[in-house]
Order: sequence, then C-alpha cells, then structure tokens
Amino acid sequence: MTTEPRTVDALRRAIQENGAEPEGAARNARAERIAEEADRTADRRLIIESLFNLLTAYNYSSESDKKFVPFAKALRMWDEQPGDFDEFATHSLHWYFKWVSSGMLDQPHIPLAAIEKWQAEMEHRYRLAGHSERAVRQGEFRIARHIGDLARAERAYAAWLAADRDVMSDCHACELHTQGGWQVRLGEDAAALESWQPVLAGELTCAHEPHGVLASSLLPLLRTGRTDEARAHHLRGYRMVRTMESMRAAVAQHVEFCALTGNEARGLEILAQHPAYFTAAGDPDSLMDHLAVTALLTGRLVRLGHAEQPVPGPEGRDWTAAELHDHARTRALELAHAFDARNGSDAVSAAVRDRMARQPLLERLPLGIRAARLGGAAVRPAQPPAPAADRTADDVPALLAEARRISETGDPRAHQAWADVAAAVERTGAVIDAKARAEITDHEAMTAIADPARSQELFQQAAALFADAGEPGEAAASRTRAAYALALTGEVDEALRAAGEQCALLRDLHDRATATARQAAGVELLRCRILLVAAADDASAAGQDALARAEQQAAEVAAFGEKHQDEPGMTGRLADARVMLGRLAAGRGDTDSAVRLLGEGAQLHHAAGQPWYAAEPEAALADLCLRGGDPETAARCARAALDHGDDILEAPHRAHLHLLVAQASAEVGDDEQAAAQALESAHWADEAGHGDDLGASARLLFGGALRRLGRSAEGAGVLEAVLPDLERGGVEGRIVQARWWLGECQLDLGEAREAAEQFLLGARIAEGWDDPCDHAMLANLAADALNRAGLYDEAVRAYAGAEQLWRTVGDPHALIRTLRARAWIELRDGRAGLSAARPLMSAALRVAEEALASVTADASAADGHTATTHLRIDLADTYRQTAEIVLRSLANTPVPESPEAPEVPEVPEVPEVPEAMEGPEAPERADGPGGQEAAFAEALTLTDRAIAVLATLGPAARDDRTAATLTAAWLEADLDRPTAAAARARAVLAEYADATGDLADTRRAEAASVLDHTAGVAAADDA
Repeated sequence: MTTEPRTVDALRRAIQENGAEPEGAARNARAERIAEEADRTADRRLIIESLFNLLTAYNYSSESDKKFVPFAKALRMWDEQPGDFDEFATHSLHWYFKWVSSGMLDQPHIPLAAIEKWQAEMEHRYRLAGHSERAVRQGEFRIARHIGDLARAERAYAAWLAADRDVMSDCHACELHTQGGWQVRLGEDAAALESWQPVLAGELTCAHEPHGVLASSLLPLLRTGRTDEARAHHLRGYRMVRTMESMRAAVAQHVEFCALTGNEARGLEILAQHPAYFTAAGDPDSLMDHLAVTALLTGRLVRLGHAEQPVPGPEGRDWTAAELHDHARTRALELAHAFDARNGSDAVSAAVRDRMARQPLLERLPLGIRAARLGGAAVRPAQPPAPAADRTADDVPALLAEARRISETGDPRAHQAWADVAAAVERTGAVIDAKARAEITDHEAMTAIADPARSQELFQQAAALFADAGEPGEAAASRTRAAYALALTGEVDEALRAAGEQCALLRDLHDRATATARQAAGVELLRCRILLVAAADDASAAGQDALARAEQQAAEVAAFGEKHQDEPGMTGRLADARVMLGRLAAGRGDTDSAVRLLGEGAQLHHAAGQPWYAAEPEAALADLCLRGGDPETAARCARAALDHGDDILEAPHRAHLHLLVAQASAEVGDDEQAAAQALESAHWADEAGHGDDLGASARLLFGGALRRLGRSAEGAGVLEAVLPDLERGGVEGRIVQARWWLGECQLDLGEAREAAEQFLLGARIAEGWDDPCDHAMLANLAADALNRAGLYDEAVRAYAGAEQLWRTVGDPHALIRTLRARAWIELRDGRAGLSAARPLMSAALRVAEEALASVTADASAADGHTATTHLRIDLADTYRQTAEIVLRSLANTPVPESPEAPEVPEVPEVPEVPEAMEGPEAPERADGPGGQEAAFAEALTLTDRAIAVLATLGPAARDDRTAATLTAAWLEADLDRPTAAAARARAVLAEYADATGDLADTRRAEAASVLDHTAGVAAADDA
C-alpha cells in the first residue's frame, strides 16, 4: 500500500507541528521524513524550511552531531541562490552558524583548525550581512575557554561584552548563563549568582532558561552558604530538565549536587531515570559530563562502604558501585584525552579529574524528597558524651563513681557510662564488688530490651548480684524489670504474678525502712506498664479491665508520691505517675484531664532536674492540642519537647515532633515554618527508616506549604516524588490531597493538561466518599484545567458532571460559577455561540434568584446575612457576565478567559431586592446594524439589573457598582444617547469626589473619558 505524498501546505503544517514536539529521537525521525518529502517537491523554500527543522531537531537531542549535514546543504543553497531565502530564512541561516561553530567544539574528531576556519567564516559572513561582532566574539571566547587559552578567552570575553547586542546575539538569558559560568570558573561565585539573578527571578527566560542556570547555580550556592536556595533550585530545576534530551549536561550538574550534599541515593535515582545517557554518543562533551559525575557519585559510595551496592548503569548488565565507578572514570578520561589531543592542551582532562575528585560540600542537605536507602543501618543523632572523666582512661574507680553519679540524676546517658565501666574492667582485669557487677548487668539488661528474653535473663542475674551485695530493694526492682521483659515475650499473666510478688515485697521492705520510696514507687509503675502490655490491642472486657487496673494503680502511685515527694528521687516518680495517668485519660477520650495531667508531669520532670524526660509528656500534649484545635499550644509543646529531648531523642521521635510543629504551623498560616519543619521531619524519618510512612506525611505537608508559598515548581517536584509512597500506604485522603496540591502546582506552572489529570485521578478516588464536597470540587477543578488547556469538549463534559455534584452538595455559588464557565466556552470559535451560552446564563440566574429567595425566607439562619450578601454578588455578576457575553457574541470579538466573580465585603444591612429584578428577556435581534443595536440594548438592560442588585449592598459594593455604571454609560453612548451617558459618568464622578487612591483615580479618568466622548458627539451634531 502506498501513501499519498503530502502537499506543500501539509508539509509546512507538519514542520510547524514537529517543532512543538518533545525533544528526542521521535522528533528527529519525523524531521528526517519531512526533509525527504520536501526534497521530492523541488520547492526550494520548503526544502530550506525542512532543513532548518531537521537541524533544530538534531541540535536539541542526543544526535546533535548530525546537524552539520543539513546546515551544509542549506549553506550551499544560499551560496547558489540567496534569493530563495526570505527574511526569516536568511536570519535563521546566520543564526544557525553559531550552533554549528560552537557544536564542533563538542566533537573531538573535528580538528581544531577546522573549527577555527568555521569561526573565521562566521565572522566573514556576519560582517557581510551587517551584523554586530558580538556573537562572533562569543564564539571565539568559547573556543579559547574550551582549549584552556585563558588569555585569549579574557580578550574575547571583553570584546564580546563590549560589542553591541543585535538580532544575532544569543538571547539575554543564555548570554548571562555563559557569563556567569565564566565567573564561576574564575572562582567568583557571588558575582556569578548576581549575574544570573535576572534569569533566576524569571525576568529573562527562553526555551532552555532558567533550566540551565538553575543547574549551574547549585554548587555556587552551596559554596556561598545559601543552602536553602540550592535545595530549591534542585527541586525546581531537575523537574524542568528531566524530559529534555538536550539537557544532559544540566542533569549531570544535579547528580553532582546530590553527590556533594549527602544525597547519594537521590543521585542514583536520577541516573536510573536516564539510562540512555550512558550510551548516547552524539554529543561527546555532555556524555563526558555525565560520566564524570557518575564517577564522582559512585566514588562517594565506595568511600562510604557501599562498593557492592547495586547501581543503575549502561544497559545490558548489572553494575555495582565499584564497577560503575571504574567504568565511568575510564570512559570520562578517554573522552577528555580525545579532546586534549585535538586541542593540543590538557585543559579538558584536568577539569574532568578535578570534577571527579571533588569533596562533599555538606555532610547532608535534606531535600524533602525520599530516595531509596543505601545499604547499612539508619543514622541516629550523635549522643553527646556523658560528663565523665577521661573515657579513654582505665581508672575503674573513677569511672564507677561517675557512672553512679549520672545514674542518680536519671540521665539516660548512664547506660553508656556503665558500658564504659564494663569495658574498663574487662581491659584491666580490675576486681569490683558484687554491687558494681549488679549495676553493670542491670544497665546491660536495659539496653538489651529489644531482645526481651535476653533482657529478662540479664535482669535476673542482676537481681541475684544485688541480693549478694545486700541490696534487697534493688534486687526486687531488677526482678520486677525482669517481669516486664517477660511480659514483652507474651507471658503477661506470669509477668503480672511475678511483679505482684515484688511489689508486695518492696512495700514490706519500705515499711521496714530497708528500701526507698523511689524503689517502691518504681516497681508499682512497672506493674502498671505490664498491665498496659496486657491491654494492648485488646478491646475485650479483659483488656478494658487491665486498663482500669493500670489507672487505679497509677493513681495510688501518685498519691504515694505526693506523700513522699520530699524523699530522694520521688519527684521524678510522681512525674512518671502523672504522665501515665495523662496518657490513660487521653486514651479514654478525657482530653481536659489528659492535658492537665501531662502538663503537671512535664513540670514535675523539670522540677526533678530531668528535662529530658519532660519531652515525652510535652510531645503527648502537642498531639492532644493539635487534635483539639489549639495549634499554637501544640507547636509550643512540640518545640519544647525537641529542646528538652535534644540529647536523647531518637530519629523517629524527632521526626514526629517536627511534623507536629509543621502541622501546627500550617494551621495558623505560617507556611515558611511549616515548610522548614516538614523538611526536618522528612529528613529524620528517612534516617529512621520510616521514609515511606512518617516521611511521606512530612513530604506531603512540605509540598503543600511550598505551593502556598508560591514555590510551585519545588512543590510539584516534592509531591510527584511522594505520590508512590502515599499510594503504597493506601490512605485515600492523603493520596487525594497530594494530587489536589500537585494539580494546583501544575496549574501555576502552566501545565493545565497535566493538572487536569491529577484532579481527575483525585476525583475518581473521592467519588466513593460519603461527603460529595471533595468529589465536586475536584471535578470542578478538572473542568477548569481542561478549559485552560483548550480541551473544550472535555471541559464541557467535566463542568456538566461538576454541576450535578454541586446540586447534590447544595452549593449555589459553585453551581453558578460552573454554569457561567460553560457559557463562556460556548462562545469559543467553532462552538454553538450565544444560542448555547444564553440558556446557561439564564440557568445561573435562576439558581441565584432561587437561592436568594430561600435564604431571605429563612430569616432565623445565623449566617443568613452573609449568605444573602454573597448570593446578591453572584446575581449581580451573572447579570454583568451575561451582558458581556451578549456583546462578545458580536462578530470578530475575542473571547477572554472566564472571569472570576468579584469579592465584595460583608455589609451592615441588606435591603430587599426589588421584585422587578427578574431574569433577562432576550429581545429579537436582526443581522447588521439593527442586530448590533439590539445587542447594546440588551446588554444595557442586563447591566442596569446588575447595578440595581449591587445598590442593595450599600457602600461596600461601590467599586463594583461604579464599574458597572461606567459600562452602562458606554452602552448609552453606543446607542446614541449622549445625555444619558454623561449623566451616568457624572454620577460616578460624584461618588469619588473626595476619594483617594489608584482605583478612585481610574474611575474618575474613565468617567472623564465618557464625558469627553459625549461632548465630542454633541459638537459633531452641532456642526
């Protein structure tokens, strides 16, 4: 079967369409087919266009080495018949000269002499065409910089900047990128960042900027201490370049950033997303960049002890970090040496070696994005050394005395102190008494609690040693701790029996003054904890009975503690009892009691000189306060817990507390703090190995905060990364929230089609929820996004679905907006026009009027006043938009984006709406001038109705009302009623006679324009 050849016009459309396609092999293949077909037409201008299309496709792909052929053919055609080139083609030919000249540098097989010849040819042709030498000097600078001729580079750089900018100059954003890169090479990081600022701020952009500058700025930002900006540029910038085949060098800079900030796992993920980068050889220069940073990254892994870590590499085999490091380093240096051999210098290989040898700039920079963990244990916060004597010494008596001192204070670092004693005893063979051996064994048992069977055995040994040492109280306490360890093995009944025996024994010992109150209270609290083990995950009557018994016994310990609070160690025991009672109260839903008891417990821990133990009740208070609607107190308590537990908090608890502060900050609108705390939470969750649950919650919050801060590119990167974790977790609400926020980020970034997909996926989940509000909102957002994407058929269907959902929800405001949006779509080219839009606007008016009547009738409604105000705003705006739609339906009138309803503040009083305000009647209109006059008359009627509704809202609606009045004035003028038009304009002037501000000035200026216009009409009539 043969395919009909495309016409010249069809091929031109194909060229235009191909230019909008994503970079890569598919676009290149289409460009090649178009060029072949164009050749067969013998239409020289079409052939030229197809060659430029092919050249552009090659240039922005991994096959950039192929661009020289189409350029040479186009240049030959110019030399043969320059008249075949129109103004645009002539410009393009000279523009592409820069691409070819600089592109030759990236190909080590092209001799330097040939490159210099092409540079001279470019200079000659630019001079003949009358162009500035700016682009020529920039090309010379690139050659000198590449071969390492710094003196020539400096001269060319100065000449480049001195020459005038003209149509052949690179875009300003690209020029600044190159200039800043030179400043970085000279060690002037701050100057480079200053040069790049207009690009980073979005003032200067192009198809590849700020993408490239964001990548180039990463290391300078780190070196100048601007780590938050570096993180932001990575999150924002990598997302921009990850699908652009021509940006391999920029992707390499993001990998390098990860390698130098402790984010090696993230760097591996980026490598895994670009497997073709290892083998695409069309641009050897960027291939060398990719291989060099791969060697840097894998070298870091090897030095960190992960030499055998599986890593992504060239396809066709599996790679370890060590193997890929050797491969990448060898290949990078091979390419560098090829460049050097061509250039006659060692500049390229020296730069590659320097890059591969770079050392980390930060031990760890949290990014807010989870990467798969490298092999090895989770990192925990470093424990500060206990305030002991020199730990390297073998002075056992001194170490023993210090360990006992620390233990008396309840310091959790006592475990390490006792371990140091044990190590010193083992090293020196020192003889210690039974009590010291008991203490060492007891603390060893505490640290072994993760293995409860082993811990129980050690506690029993400690108890025996304490008994031998004549310490019956400590022996009973150790046996009770053994019982607790036994409970953790599942033997709860036996544990309770054993604990009960020891509690009775210690009460007797205390009564006979051979045990302390602290010991007696401690074992009672341990028995409470065993009861809590018994009640865990047991909703039966037995479980509830265990909870009740635990609470009763904790209350008895509290009473005992109050009675003996002046005795050593009893303030801390009383604090423990209060905290336990608080947690039990929280468990049964008695929030007030829980808050009081936990607060008392925290205060008692501080009074006991044990602030580290206050962290637990403070964290619990933070949880309760956040759930109870008091985010300020929640944040304060969580911060206190972080401060007081700083030395002892393990990574999961630290992550949870930072998340609490983030959630509380978000609730009070402090998104800067919410983002900072969520980032910290995600970091500690990852360190704890909880990146897929606790960390996912933190990243979700981080992404939402970034979006609210206007940092949508960063937010989108975070939310896209966290979605797989959330989906694995299966919590629908979190998945929907992530897609919702991601869709909003994408809308901010102009990615309307992608945003619609996120909203629709979220709506699909929310469809099954009992409350239809979220489903309706997501459906509406999807329709809005489809509308913005120009997918009008899909948008109409989505709006229709949202309309039904809003009717179910009973939200007239959303329903009105949905109907109006559909009406505006119908005015688009190729759609039904006014005949379809008018019924939709009439339906919106009916909804507003019916809802207003319903609210007005229900005078007892507490929020009736506010509801009435907003519905009148909806009614007025619908009248106004209907008038605008009538006018826009006239021939050759562009259709704007669907307007948003104006916000009007609440007003003190709301008068009744006059009964005469009914839906608009549509006068018949004929074609031609008469039809236009009918449209003006209908629009004026609708605008007057809007004015009448706004008048009922009093002074608060003045600005919207006067805007409508001026619209009516112009309509009066269009209907040849200058007197009426002038009267309306004067009324507006009177409204703003004493008003100040920009809006008042604008209203007065427009009113004056109306008066000038009507005066001119009157003068013309008189003439």
